[in-house]
Parts: sequence; structure tokens; C-alpha cells
Amino acid sequence: MRIKLERKAIRRKKNTMANVDVVDLSGKKVGSVELADEVFAPEQVNEALLWEAVKHYRASLRQGTHATKNRKLVAGSGKKLWKQKGTGRARVGSVRSPLWRHGGTVHGPQPRSYDYAFPRKKLLGALRSALAAKLADGKLTVVDSLEIKDGKTKLYFSALNKLGVKRTALLVENGKTLSQGLLRGARNLQGVELVLNNEVHPYDLLRYDIAIFSKSAIEQLTEALVKSASKRKAAEKEVA
Repeated sequence: MRIKLERKAIRRKKNTMANVDVVDLSGKKVGSVELADEVFAPEQVNEALLWEAVKHYRASLRQGTHATKNRKLVAGSGKKLWKQKGTGRARVGSVRSPLWRHGGTVHGPQPRSYDYAFPRKKLLGALRSALAAKLADGKLTVVDSLEIKDGKTKLYFSALNKLGVKRTALLVENGKTLSQGLLRGARNLQGVELVLNNEVHPYDLLRYDIAIFSKSAIEQLTEALVKSASKRKAAEKEVA
């Protein structure tokens, strides 16, 4: 009987949604928001998937402009230096031979793209993992709005200090485009990046110390991630 009661308590715990305080830019609590367990539960953290997402992101950043000169690109005559036979020396066709000093390089690196395809489902799973990890570490803050009337850098600097930002911060706003006041106020702050909720990447969440979401941004992003998680679970049930 006791085991059954414990199991019921565990199920209730899993079904409960995490409540996070919503604060204003002065750090005062103005409300709360419920975060779905499908996204923010601690068991959602998948370190292997996060590693894959970061590896893919960093690979796409590589310029791939490194290049070595092969025998047709190095300077030098193409004339045969001496006749093929009868000199007692090793046969050679050109001073640009890879065997000679200042000759061409064989199989050296050439310009190419390091980007590769990464499944969207894995990217969304990594995003859920990154958000769950941020919440578990206490590094996720939700504010009612990121807008400041004057949109001055010093006002945003003061607001971030009140929100407990000591190192770096990722600001995530909702909408198709960022307002000019928010852009002007945040773009000159060192260690601060401003992105839209549909552009946030797991690498961004891991790179910056604190993630600060507007309430509308976290709600819209959570809704999209819950839908993708439910589709994945439905597909797994069909396979089973």
C-alpha cells in the first residue's frame, strides 16, 4: 500500500508544472508563469544532444578559407631539369615537384564548407535540453517586458544589474522584428546579445551566463516546443 502511495506522489510530481516568477526590469515580482514539464523538466536535459547541436553550430561558423598551393600554383619553371637517363642522378620533371623544397603540397587543405545537415527534431530536442538546464541552474529569468521608454544604454545597464547579471546575458524578445529602442539600448552592452524567440539556438543559451526572456517570448517558445515534443511522443507510440 505504501509503495502505491509513493508511486502516486511521484506521478503527481511529474505532472505539476514549474512556476517561475515574472519580474519587472527593477527586479520586483509582478506575477508568475507556468512552464511545461515537456520542455523544462530536469529529465529533459540530454547532454549528448546538446554536444551535437553545439558541434553543428560551430562547424557552420568555420570559414573554410584555408588553402595550400599544389604543384601547378607554386612559382617555378616547368622545364625538365636534365635528361631522363645517363646522368646518374634521380629522374625529375620539374622544380615544382612536391619532393623538392618550395615545391607544391600534396593533399593539402583546400577551401570548403564545414556545414552539414542537422535534423530539425534534434535541434528542437537540444533547445528543450538547454532551456531545462538553464532553469535547473537558476539562470533563467522572465520579465514582463524588455522595453524601456527612453531606450538608453545606461538604463539597460542599470536594469541588468538589478536582475543579477554579473557576467554575460542573452536577451530574448518576442515578435518578428526588434524595436529600435531595444536595439539601441542593448547593442552597446558588452557581453549582452539580443535575439528573437524564433532565432534562439541551444549554443546561445549555453554560451551566455543568464538567459532573460520576456513573458510573451517564453510563452510562445514553450508552446512551439511542447507541440514538437507531443508529436515526437505520438510517433514513438506508433512505432512501439
